[in-house]
Amino acid sequence: MKSEINLTMLTDFYEFTMMNGFFAEGYKDKTAYFDMFFRKVPDNGGFAIMAGVEQMIEYIKEIHFTTEDIEFLRSKRIFSEEFLDYLKNFKFECDVWAIPEGTPIFPGEPIVTVRGPVIQAQFLETMLLLTINHQSLIATKANRIVRAADGRTVMEFGSRRAQGYSGAVVGARAAYIGGVNGTACAISDEIYGVPALGTMAHSWVQLFDSEYEAFKAYAKNYPTGCTLLVDTYNVLKSGIPNAIRVFDEVLKPMGARPVGVRIDSGDITYLSKKCREMLDAAGYPDCKIVASNSLDEYIIRDMLLQGAKIDSFGVGERLITSKSEPVFGGVYKLVATEDNDGNITPKIKISENVAKITTPGFKQVHRLYSKKDSSALADVITMHGEQIDDTKPYTIFDPEHTWKRKTITDFYSRELLKPVFVKGECVYDSPSLDVLREYCKMEVDGLWDEVKRFENPHTYYVDLSEDLWKLKHKMLEEYQD
Repeated sequence: MKSEINLTMLTDFYEFTMMNGFFAEGYKDKTAYFDMFFRKVPDNGGFAIMAGVEQMIEYIKEIHFTTEDIEFLRSKRIFSEEFLDYLKNFKFECDVWAIPEGTPIFPGEPIVTVRGPVIQAQFLETMLLLTINHQSLIATKANRIVRAADGRTVMEFGSRRAQGYSGAVVGARAAYIGGVNGTACAISDEIYGVPALGTMAHSWVQLFDSEYEAFKAYAKNYPTGCTLLVDTYNVLKSGIPNAIRVFDEVLKPMGARPVGVRIDSGDITYLSKKCREMLDAAGYPDCKIVASNSLDEYIIRDMLLQGAKIDSFGVGERLITSKSEPVFGGVYKLVATEDNDGNITPKIKISENVAKITTPGFKQVHRLYSKKDSSALADVITMHGEQIDDTKPYTIFDPEHTWKRKTITDFYSRELLKPVFVKGECVYDSPSLDVLREYCKMEVDGLWDEVKRFENPHTYYVDLSEDLWKLKHKMLEEYQD
C-alpha cells in the first residue's frame, strides 16, 4: 500500500488511455476547449450555488506523477515509455476560467472552461467534476435550508453522516458559503475557519447520576456558553425544569445567562412552544431554543408556519449529503479545438435526448442586472469576446422557442467567467470564506423571489446570443444533412 496518496491519480482510468492515445496519434499539443456545465438544479430548485473553486485550484497546482505512479502505470503494459516519460516531467500549461464561488448558477451555462493541450485539458475532467459537483451540491442545499430558516441561525451538524472524511471537511466549507452560521466539524474550523459550534450529546446526560447533576456540571464548566440538551428523558417534565434550576442555582450567582436549550426528538414544534412558555415564565426570555433531528428545508418551513418557537437549527444528514437529491450532475464536454494559427473550430455533441445536445464554441456568460435595484434579469451565453452593449436596449430570446423575446433596457452587464489560470500559472486570489458567504447572500438576494420558490420556481432566463444561437443551429443542420 502507498504510504501517501497522490490525488493526481484520482481520475478515471480512461483519462490515461485517451491521453496515451492522443500522445501516440500526435495530438499531444493539440489545443482543445472543454466546458463544465450542469443540466438540472437539485431538488427541482430555481438555481444552484457555485462552490469548490479554491479546491480545484489547489489540485491543479499540485498535479504531478511520482515514481510509484509511473511504475503503477507501467505495470499495466499498455502505455508507451514516451508517454510515461511525458507524465514524469508533467508541467501544467492550460488556461482556466471559472465562475466565482457563491455565485448563483443555472443549467446549461459553462461554469468552468479549460483551454490548453488536449492531453492536459482532458485529464482534469474527473477531479474538476468531483470537486465542483460536490461542493456546489452542498452549498445549494445549505442555501435552501438557510432561506427556509428565514433569518434564524443554521448550524451544519452532519460530520458523522457525510460520505467520507473529505465529504465532511469540505462539505462544511461549502455549507458555510451557502449561508450556514457554523459547523460541528472541528477540523473545518482549523483548516478553513468555518466557526465550530457544539454543545453536548445524550451520553453526557446519561453518564451522570441524574439529569440535574449533568446540567450542573456543564454549566459550571461553560458558564458563558451554556446550551443544555433537554430531551434525554422528558423535555417538559424533567429537561426544562432541571435546566431552569441550574440556570437559577449555577449561572445566576456567577452573573451569567444561559445561551440555550436543545431539543433533538419528539414533536419539536409543540415542545418548542411549551419550552418557550416555561423559560419565559422563569425569567429567561433570552434563552434560545435550538432544534435538531433530521431537519431539512421543508420540515423547517412547516415548523415555522405552525408557530414553532425555535431560534436556531442544527441540520445534519439531510444537508451534508443533500439526501433528497445527492447528485449534482455536472458534466465536462469538448466544445472546440484550435489550430496552430489560432483558428478555433467549434465542436458539438448531438443526442436524440435534446437536453444532452451541447452548445459549441469558446464562450462567456454575461449576467444582466437592473440598474434600478441591481436584481438579476437574465444570463446570456455569448461567444468569447462578444460584447453586450448595456448603453442600448438588448433583446433576449428563448433558445428553443425563439418567438419568446424580451427587450431589456436600463441594465448593466457583468461577465461571470473569470480567469483562474493563464498558461498554467494561477492568476486568481481566492476570497476569504466570510467574503464568499456575504457575496453569496447578496447575489441570492438579487434574484427574483419567484426564482427562489421551493416548489415550481420561475425558470430564470438563460439565453444564447444571436451569434451563438446561429452557430449552434448551423452545426445541427450540417450534421443532419
